Amino acid sequence: MRLSRVERKTGETEIVAELNLDGSGISEVSTGYRFLDHMVMTLSKHSLIDIKLRAVGDLRHHTVEDCGITIGQGISKALSDRAGIRRYGYSIVPMDEAVAYAAVDLVKRPKSVVRFGARGNVIEDTPISEIAHFLDSLIISMEATAHVKALAGLDDHHRVEACIKAFALALRMAVEPDPRRSGIPSTKGMM
Repeated sequence: MRLSRVERKTGETEIVAELNLDGSGISEVSTGYRFLDHMVMTLSKHSLIDIKLRAVGDLRHHTVEDCGITIGQGISKALSDRAGIRRYGYSIVPMDEAVAYAAVDLVKRPKSVVRFGARGNVIEDTPISEIAHFLDSLIISMEATAHVKALAGLDDHHRVEACIKAFALALRMAVEPDPRRSGIPSTKGMM
């Protein structure tokens, strides 16, 4: 099984993340922010990555960012050298009136493009910009390239959640073992 445990302790936060890439989407999440908890649980459920996450921080921004960093590092650690994986993943997800797409490449060249296109500023207890920053931090810390964008939607909650679900499904595809591949999925011989 591809497992990891990452502890991040700074002057601002204390975070522990345990991940199982070969899980079934089980999560135990406690960050202190309801909407962030909901998005991490959604990520777990649809990526089928088991995630246990405990976070305590001084400010919301520090906690949200460090949760993304810790989960991203955990995914990268569990992937090890990334041999035998599909590497690429993509998804289009509808959620009521909203629709979003995501494309992921686990190439170890970090680049994050996240566009929720939200009309408002806050969902529940979390600014939308913080959720975008969470996703950016996760993508960069797992050393991936990812594009995530809401294509339509009137409800900001639906736009953001559709993006997280699309990212989760794309990630699920990318981390999946490829039974036809034994080595590194790159002509360079390394990621």
